[in-house]
Amino acid sequence: MTGRSRVHYSWVVAAVTFATLLMTSGFRGLPGLLFAPLEHEFGWSRSTVSLAVSVNLLLFGLGGPFASALLNRYGVRRVIGWALVTIAAGSGLTVLIDAPWQLTLLWGVVVGLATAAISVPLAATIASRWFVQRRSLVVGVLTASYATGQLVFLPALAWVVSAYGWRWATAAVSVLAVGLILPFVVLLMRERPASLGLRAYGADEDDSFPAAAGNPFGAALAGLRLGAGSKDFWLLAGSFFVCGATTTGLIGTHMIPAAMDHGITVVAAAGYVALIGVFDIVGSTTSGWLTDRFDPRRLLFWYYGLRGLSLLALPLAFRSPHIGLIAFTVFFGLDWVATVPPTVALTLRSFGPANVGIVFGWIFAAHQLGAAVAAWGAGFGRTRTGDYRTTFIAAGAFCFVAVLLVRWIGAPATRLRATLAEQSPTIREGRFP
Repeated sequence: MTGRSRVHYSWVVAAVTFATLLMTSGFRGLPGLLFAPLEHEFGWSRSTVSLAVSVNLLLFGLGGPFASALLNRYGVRRVIGWALVTIAAGSGLTVLIDAPWQLTLLWGVVVGLATAAISVPLAATIASRWFVQRRSLVVGVLTASYATGQLVFLPALAWVVSAYGWRWATAAVSVLAVGLILPFVVLLMRERPASLGLRAYGADEDDSFPAAAGNPFGAALAGLRLGAGSKDFWLLAGSFFVCGATTTGLIGTHMIPAAMDHGITVVAAAGYVALIGVFDIVGSTTSGWLTDRFDPRRLLFWYYGLRGLSLLALPLAFRSPHIGLIAFTVFFGLDWVATVPPTVALTLRSFGPANVGIVFGWIFAAHQLGAAVAAWGAGFGRTRTGDYRTTFIAAGAFCFVAVLLVRWIGAPATRLRATLAEQSPTIREGRFP
């Protein structure tokens, strides 16, 4: 690929990343379909299955910053390749389980840690390395692929579960990971524009951030130390905690069993969740476009506020499964991960392109911590009360807490620029400043 090529190779890398995130995230929607089959076959309660999902979400989030450090140290292609092999192994072995601890080990620990390498921090890393112009738009599109894949593949997986059983669905995940996705990553993924003699798309100068050296574990912890010294880091992490709790943790995990409680079939319920994914493409892409043009803090204010209103209305929507639920899925889909492009933009603004992957990885860890709390808490609440009504109302209220948090996020901290320039090489090498 030369500089005279009509299509900049940044778009090829973005396309490969889009497809990888789309397919891999589709695997993550499978646990929501396993509640009823595992309850029927083994007699496991929803809180028991929710524990495995919660561990998955927690380790998926906590692994994000370390995965970002590994991407910087060992390269995107190598790390994603091994992650796909690990996902295939964990999912394939799930067909043999007969005890709750095995589900928690395989889907909670193994798949949770492996998928951390192929998640939203990867989108931030690719966008910051390969794009200067259209960066927030690319973040929005890549984020949409991640969230949408988890949702739009649910009807197909639900059909496999209904027609052939849950073991065939987990086996299909294993085959797709190594048979379909891995070859594209190996053949087409590249590390940086400089490796092809190119500049990032829209850049006026060459890449000034070479590949990292040193200890990735230390680099991840150094990124946490850098972020922890900033008030805005904690405000972004707190608001993203609410984002994860209300999307992946609550709706992504419990929307299907909640719909089934109201007499909706598993395939129909998966269709409603898939509709969220379809409209998420529009919402996330539009959010990226808006983030390139407007104050990200104001966008977050509206996103969280509108999400809170929709969750408060969800118990009423279940009473009208045609009009009410369709209206909810369309509205919630537009807002699903619209929060990611402005959150990445604010992280990039405060910590610079060299550190955005790792620092945002820690912010994303807060997102998944919220998802883990909500995934387990909603299952526990359903077991204790018999429905999800109280959980949906509480989730809506927490969105308004996030509205307050984003209001306190300050303007870009210019005083950090000198220290960032000094600390960035230290963080990339895995040493504490």
